Amino acid sequence: MTPEITLSPIATVDDHGYAELRARVRELGLLRRRPFYYFALIAVIVGSLAGGVALMAVIGDSWWQLALAPLFAVVFAQLGFLGHDAGHRQVFAGRRANDAAGLLFGNLGIGLAYGWWIDKHRRHHADPNDVERDPDVSGESIAFTAAQARARGRAGRLLARYQAWAFFPMLLLEGLALHVAGVKAVFGPGYRRRWLEIALLAAHVVIAVLVLLAVMSPLKALAFVAVQQGLFGVYLGCAFAPGHKGMPMTGRGQKLGFLPRQVLTTRNVTGSRFNEVLLGGLNFQIEHHLFPNMPRVALRHARPLVRRHLDERGLPYHETSLFGCYRLALGHLDRVGRRATGAPGESRPVR
Repeated sequence: MTPEITLSPIATVDDHGYAELRARVRELGLLRRRPFYYFALIAVIVGSLAGGVALMAVIGDSWWQLALAPLFAVVFAQLGFLGHDAGHRQVFAGRRANDAAGLLFGNLGIGLAYGWWIDKHRRHHADPNDVERDPDVSGESIAFTAAQARARGRAGRLLARYQAWAFFPMLLLEGLALHVAGVKAVFGPGYRRRWLEIALLAAHVVIAVLVLLAVMSPLKALAFVAVQQGLFGVYLGCAFAPGHKGMPMTGRGQKLGFLPRQVLTTRNVTGSRFNEVLLGGLNFQIEHHLFPNMPRVALRHARPLVRRHLDERGLPYHETSLFGCYRLALGHLDRVGRRATGAPGESRPVR
């Protein structure tokens, strides 16, 4: 179980030997690129996508097409994980090759604006769980602090009160929200590679429409997209939430060095290799935040080094099961809602 932690207003800016840890990790070759691993992974995911399209053609114009929607949700999420890795320069050594891969996996593959998302994600990595700087805890839909909930109108505070119950249903709209936010950013001022990303997004839409309408009626195609995108959003939300939700929040006046800032706001997910595949390597969130450009296949090898390093310096290493992560995250959201609305039981920890 991950304990609740209260960070002091002014915390240490000591980096707790991070340079030494990074040197050890580099010495062991854990930051070296793994091209054959990624080529094999890409082949499996693209092959699964092609297999799904072939099954569509076999099924034809039938409502049984909806049974394939979960498969495409998983494949799209796995393409998103590849785009995530490319954005962190994990796949190839060069920036251009990684950016090209990210654009193909993101814009063309799943219809998500790669440039917008990777900028947002890098800001998250710079200041995880910082209420002022981390876009993932901005409080627009989910309130992560009582102050965020109190700043809302009546309807917003009501949503915050029951947000623990609404969290998973709200994820059904997460895929749509990501697409909309990305399109808005692409057409916004100063966007880099605007026309290339627009062309790839348009190509994704055209290809998807042509494939769907070639094998099913427009009504069935619309239903298929709704189910697939809903499950896609749930999958992504469930993959990214365990690492930080319910962990300490930071903000103005709290000064932390790089290593403690990443470690105190992050947790890992225990489990088998299946969790590693399911979460795209994000089960090793602590190691990923300490070494963002480490290929995901090397993260498990860095874990014992990181854990020993933190133990030697008196820093916690938070790790719990996948369902334990959700329980802690939902418990935090419930407490936030109760505190913001003055509901009874607000001071009682959620077990």
